[in-house]
Amino acid sequence: MNDQIARKLRLLPDSPGCYQMKENGKIIYVGKAINLKNRVRSYFHGRDHTPKVAAMVSHIDDFDIILCRTNLEALILECNLIKLHQPYYNILLKDDKHYPYIRLDLKDMFPRVTLARRQESDGARYFGPYIGATAVKDVLDTLRKLFPMRTCKHNLPEKKLQRPCINYEIGRCLGPCCNKCTKEEYRQVVDRVVQFLGGKYQEITADLRRDMQSAAMKLEFEKAARIRDQLNDIEGLMQRQQAIQVSGAEQDVFALWGDDMDCMAQVMYVRRGRIVGGDSFALPGEGREDRGEVLFDFILQFYDERKPAREVLCPHLPDEIAGDLEAWLRQKRQGACTLVIPKRGDKRALVLLSEKNARDALQKRNAKQQVQHERTIGACESLAKAIGLQNTPRRIEGFDISNTQGALSVASMVVFLDGAPAPKEYRHYRIKTVEGANDFASMNEVLGRRFKRSMNPESGEKWPLPDLVLIDGGPEQLAFARKAMLDAGADVPMFGLAERLEAIYLPGREEPILLDHHTPALHLIQRIRDEAHRFAITHHRGLREKNATRSVLEDIPGIGAARRRALLQYFKSVKAIREADMDALLACPKMNKTAAEAVWQWAHPQG
Repeated sequence: MNDQIARKLRLLPDSPGCYQMKENGKIIYVGKAINLKNRVRSYFHGRDHTPKVAAMVSHIDDFDIILCRTNLEALILECNLIKLHQPYYNILLKDDKHYPYIRLDLKDMFPRVTLARRQESDGARYFGPYIGATAVKDVLDTLRKLFPMRTCKHNLPEKKLQRPCINYEIGRCLGPCCNKCTKEEYRQVVDRVVQFLGGKYQEITADLRRDMQSAAMKLEFEKAARIRDQLNDIEGLMQRQQAIQVSGAEQDVFALWGDDMDCMAQVMYVRRGRIVGGDSFALPGEGREDRGEVLFDFILQFYDERKPAREVLCPHLPDEIAGDLEAWLRQKRQGACTLVIPKRGDKRALVLLSEKNARDALQKRNAKQQVQHERTIGACESLAKAIGLQNTPRRIEGFDISNTQGALSVASMVVFLDGAPAPKEYRHYRIKTVEGANDFASMNEVLGRRFKRSMNPESGEKWPLPDLVLIDGGPEQLAFARKAMLDAGADVPMFGLAERLEAIYLPGREEPILLDHHTPALHLIQRIRDEAHRFAITHHRGLREKNATRSVLEDIPGIGAARRRALLQYFKSVKAIREADMDALLACPKMNKTAAEAVWQWAHPQG
């Protein structure tokens, strides 16, 4: 604690407000307090801090405060300051998506169902929000199977009738654009769509069952089968949106689950008494923080650009801030909103279900991170042990050669950082000094050029030295590559990978190393080798295709694309250009004496 902080601490008032912790003038944390004096002093005088708070305090070299009249005013200010400054130690949600709605504009003569990202005050009916694209797709697919509404964007009614589209032909549209239905007939379909989206499945399924039975009685079995499929679609959608409450509740249900490191926040959405989806949000570094404060900060961030549900359920919150949070939620909703911390009953069951989902999401995230670690950094550590390195390699470079019978020979360099590909670091090489299909000499040239860029940069750009180099090839290939590296003045660990048996060869060692085919280290080596091969082949194929379409006129010095086009348009063929005399060449548009002489010299190299 420096002198400036000590002086400011002595002057702190007993007032609600916000505080901003700083490091080198940059805001690293924003908080609010009912009593600024007690809250801010606790950071510098307290000793029982969590690891996150202790880390933050160690970086603070200054702080500022903003006084407020009420705690609610401080809460709103805190939310705005976090959004403005994005402090490092605050909970920051990266999710900025807007959940979709299904929109139906009943003012249109022939309405159509569309997807909307925001609920506007335009007089249209909005259904949702639906949590994620999959939920919307399920509903829209079911709608289009059940109800023959138009999907086209025609501004109906139009003076000129349209041709019936494929949707009309397959029974997915009544054809209002081509006068195949009346306004009344179309409106009956729209009314059933409104019923369906409003959750009144029972009336629709009852009608469909009657229609199915009637069709079966008339021996119209194909029609009955179609209606049966429609019923199955509706029942399948109802099962995915199964209600666990009988009331038409609109609720957002929050819960947290944490370990010693991180937290996972879960939000479950209940609309019209049905669970329609949920979302999980990872909160790194919050595992040892107070659960109530973490949940409070999360809710502020979550509703920054969202409208709260009519009822918000939470497992726990600090008593002194629950009332202010409820008032803030009402302001965000611009209407009635109740904050509930249930202790028993159906609402408590919902909170426990959300908590169960949070625990499951955290376990899956940790498992995924563990697998990712094993494939990347863990694989690097295993590789270091396998080939006898003292340190784990962070930057691994892989090299490969590609050519077609010695023509258009190229090389590739791929880079993996901490076991993951870094495509921006990849490089291509054109082989300059080697004639024919000599992969050994080509590898020698490429490695020499690469390490000269690190040891003796020609253009001022000094490339970082790798921690490990992989050569696609056996002992001979490795020997040529290593000699080139040593000649350039570098000495980096290097090994070769022979395709046969996936054997690893080390310099100066005759016996190869054979790794178990299930080890992450071998999988990493294979990924680097395959990526180097792919990158080389892709570049070589591009050069080959370009060379195949190359014109022999490109060999004429001083003749650009415009003059080449002019020559071909005037003489019609390369043969005619070769046989043309100087007068004919000069008569060609865009040609002058110098250009004509260049063409003449190219056509008559012996003259």
